[in-house]
Amino acid sequence: MNTILHLGLGSFHRAHQAVYIHQLRELGQPEDRRWAIAGGNLRPDMLDTIAALQAQGGAYTLETVTPQGERRYTRITSIQRVLSYQDDLAPLVAVAADPATRIISFTVTEAGYYLDAQNRLDWATFPDLRADLEAVKSGRAGHTIYGGLVTLLRARMTAGAGAVTLMNCDNLRHNGDRSRGGLLQFIEALGDSVLLAWVQNHTTSPNAMVDRITPRPTPDVAERVRAATGQDDPAALMGESFIQWVIEDNFINGRPEWETVGVEMVQSVQAHEEAKIRLLNATHSCIAWAGTLAGFQYIHEGTHHPAIRQMAFDYVTDDAIPVLLPCPIDLEAYRDVVLDRFGNPAIADTNQRVAMD
Repeated sequence: MNTILHLGLGSFHRAHQAVYIHQLRELGQPEDRRWAIAGGNLRPDMLDTIAALQAQGGAYTLETVTPQGERRYTRITSIQRVLSYQDDLAPLVAVAADPATRIISFTVTEAGYYLDAQNRLDWATFPDLRADLEAVKSGRAGHTIYGGLVTLLRARMTAGAGAVTLMNCDNLRHNGDRSRGGLLQFIEALGDSVLLAWVQNHTTSPNAMVDRITPRPTPDVAERVRAATGQDDPAALMGESFIQWVIEDNFINGRPEWETVGVEMVQSVQAHEEAKIRLLNATHSCIAWAGTLAGFQYIHEGTHHPAIRQMAFDYVTDDAIPVLLPCPIDLEAYRDVVLDRFGNPAIADTNQRVAMD
């Protein structure tokens, strides 16, 4: 069995990356079923969700909703091991040091990378980053993404477990390059030249672009799952029907055949990143700000308001698309899909969340 060790068992991972691995395993071919996920967290959060997943053997139900309100329910079984949190990260370390682990992936918020506008670690602003450096220097486990990865990669290096791909599954732009830069800066600050050389020679960090709107689960999700499937599932969650994953094909020790389940494996994700930031993220903000000023609470309300929708449509058509051409993506079709997605009332995404972000 080939293992992907994932750090951060939040809703987005379970509605996105875990779904693709589940779909691959469901194809039933021996080479497809060789891949599974072991997951846990670097910090003691989401303890109730972790406990629920452990009680269910890692399985959970995903509800997806189309813009037209059609709901589907899928039992996701790709997370084969749910690792308990320990302050010394021992369960994560054991998996990281196993030669069968070929990819370490992670979902981190943009602020969790601690990078300034020049992509340098912002030691001055973040005391938890400084504290993590001191913890790792003293031989304790790290709990930021960098300290955690150092703890895991040191163990892997010591065990002689071989090369491993470090894979972002989040919205940070140029995420592979930027997170790798932060990791190398962290190791340099440690003064660990041996680990620095090992990471440079035995890891890769492909850039990736991910997309699926996944609201924070509310109690009514579990109620709908129970009504539809008969299962009590405290780990159930909901996401939109749309899903996308674009990854640079830069893996140092093998990877799943993701292209067989719709993942776009490319030489560069730059065109997709630019399209997303300018056509999706910017439009999201446009609708959130205008919707707030118009007195709406939710994104879908503003999207269905004729004047706000027209403003968003005109922004993309007149301002964004022209500066992205030529482009390998059908940008007008992408624009229309984005507006349909934002109009999905089942997502119930608030203007406040988007505007604040």
